[in-house]
Amino acid sequence: MSTEEQSGSLHFLDYWRVIRSRKEIVIGVALLVIFAGTVFTLMLPDIFQANTRISVAEDSPEINPFAVQQQSYSTPYNPYFLKTQFEILQSRPRLYEVINRLELQKVWGEKRGEKMLDLDITYNILRKSIMVFQQRDTSLIVITVKRDSAIEAAKIANQLADVYYKYRLEVAQKDANEAIDKIKEQLKNQKEEVDLAEKKVEKLRVKLDVALIGNDMIAESKRLDRLEDERMNAQRRMLEKKGLISLLAKLSEDDLLELANYLTFDQMVLTTMQQIQEVDVQLSSLEADFGANHPKVLGAKAQIKKLKQTLRGRLKALRNGLKTEYLKELASYNALDVLLKEVRAKNIALQGKIRPFKNAVDDLESVRRVYNLLNANLQQQIITLQIPKNPVKIIERARPETQRVSPNLFLNVLLSIFVGLAAGVGLAYFMEYLDTSIKTADDLERILKLPVLGSIPQKVRPLIEEGPESEHGEAYRVLRTNMAFSDVASHRGAFCVLSSGAGEGKSTTVFNLAYICAQQGEKVLLVDADFRRPVQHTILGVSNRFGLTNVLLRDVPVEEAIKPTSVPNLHFLPSGRLARTSLGIIDPKRIGELIASLKTKYDIVLIDTPPLIGISDSSIIAKEVDGAILVVQYRKYPREMLLKAKQTMETLGVTAIGAVLNNINIMRDDYYYYYGQSMDYYSDFQEEDS
Repeated sequence: MSTEEQSGSLHFLDYWRVIRSRKEIVIGVALLVIFAGTVFTLMLPDIFQANTRISVAEDSPEINPFAVQQQSYSTPYNPYFLKTQFEILQSRPRLYEVINRLELQKVWGEKRGEKMLDLDITYNILRKSIMVFQQRDTSLIVITVKRDSAIEAAKIANQLADVYYKYRLEVAQKDANEAIDKIKEQLKNQKEEVDLAEKKVEKLRVKLDVALIGNDMIAESKRLDRLEDERMNAQRRMLEKKGLISLLAKLSEDDLLELANYLTFDQMVLTTMQQIQEVDVQLSSLEADFGANHPKVLGAKAQIKKLKQTLRGRLKALRNGLKTEYLKELASYNALDVLLKEVRAKNIALQGKIRPFKNAVDDLESVRRVYNLLNANLQQQIITLQIPKNPVKIIERARPETQRVSPNLFLNVLLSIFVGLAAGVGLAYFMEYLDTSIKTADDLERILKLPVLGSIPQKVRPLIEEGPESEHGEAYRVLRTNMAFSDVASHRGAFCVLSSGAGEGKSTTVFNLAYICAQQGEKVLLVDADFRRPVQHTILGVSNRFGLTNVLLRDVPVEEAIKPTSVPNLHFLPSGRLARTSLGIIDPKRIGELIASLKTKYDIVLIDTPPLIGISDSSIIAKEVDGAILVVQYRKYPREMLLKAKQTMETLGVTAIGAVLNNINIMRDDYYYYYGQSMDYYSDFQEEDS
């Protein structure tokens, strides 16, 4: 497994460790939230839901008689129209009408013990009970009402649909009537303008003596247009004849014979051309059969020659006739051109005279066109108004439902479980964030930069009480083994056991370590140097009348103060009683001499000292021993206190061989904390440090 994979696994296990270590908080918070959610759900009133579905469309008649073609498809979807209808459905006027029809002020007032409920309060209750939305992928509007009575919910939903249906019909009728009245008013005014324009046209016609034909068209203008058309037609025909004559003049007789059927549609020419082709085919056949000088061949050639002479004569006649027609068309065009110029000159003179009349006619046509449009629109509106409209259709009316929709006990309890677990886990992580104490051996190594020699489980008593076969003895055997493999100091000599604060299990740790060393056959001396709170004599059940204090005061020799114990190979030097006036009696020189003397008589000397912070005794003793072991209690003191103890040890030059993580809760944290330590723990740390 790669380093990244290991880091990812440890990272996940760290999160899981937090949850396990604070599972009581997680479970407690979760149960509290679940209980509160369940009680709250049971206290809520039953809520029933009723749904009415309506189809809405923009105002238009069901049949449009004026449409050019009835469309088979529906009106395009307009989301803004539906959103507008949502707001109209829930507007105050609509809800006020529902309140009045169902007498909700009186009904809901009686439920509250009042004669009549205030209108605004009734409106607010009703407004919160109604929800309007569009049914997915349709133009249907769903009116949903939630009330504590299924019958009341259905009545409100149906009544609101009826009120909206009536409103839409009234609005459509009102808009149509207003439009008709407005059109009638405009039509009356436009009729007056048409009458005035007609009188003005008639007055100018009589005054200017204008002759009219057809739809009030002036005769001279009509004549000018007709002559212009005739002249253009004559010019077209003349140019066609001239072009054809020019083409024929450029063709030779042989080319003319070949293209005759393309240049004219004369029946004689077409018949002659066909005869020439037939005889020519026969000639080819005869030449192949009889030769070129055969009488039949010569006869066929003579026949073709005669037909071509006939065709040339006919084409010549047609050419002469074409020239005659051209001259006639030219004469007709010239005559029409002269006449047109005369009429145009006359018309120009007339235009200046009748210009006011033409303007009056144009004005009359304009106002008459507007009048006709208004009149047609009026008739359309009148007919459309008579055609039935159905902008709202009630598709499905609400019915009282016996199945409640709220509260949903199962859903609320399930939600409470998730919320409770999330809140519990969140609180656990928050407390973990605030907790700066030592939680893992990795934390201890990272902060102290020292190897962890051992991890001691929770609820460990002195091994003298548990017996030599105690299951907890293995943790101290691992501790002793790691001490033996330590390169910082020899596994033989004098060692003190320190702690940064009181109550971290230092005394129990040093006693059990001494017990294990003695059990392994080493000659061990346990020294209780905690003058203020000595406990080792109570563990061994011996007197504390004389001890280390008496030796340091030179009252008794050290040999008389050391006492044998019931544990083979284990000897004990109690602290002795120390008067308050004798505090601070430890002399560095004297304690150094004493420790050096004891090391010559015992394989290992283990000294129980007071807490490192706040008391100077432990600092003096730690400087004189071969190595110091720092005991740190799991999840007790903040890291700052441990760092301060480490700094004190570094300042005094104390040789620290490692640390012990004590009082681990193996029920909360991972099992490896207890049994996972091995003899190579310290060697692994040394490799990482190097």
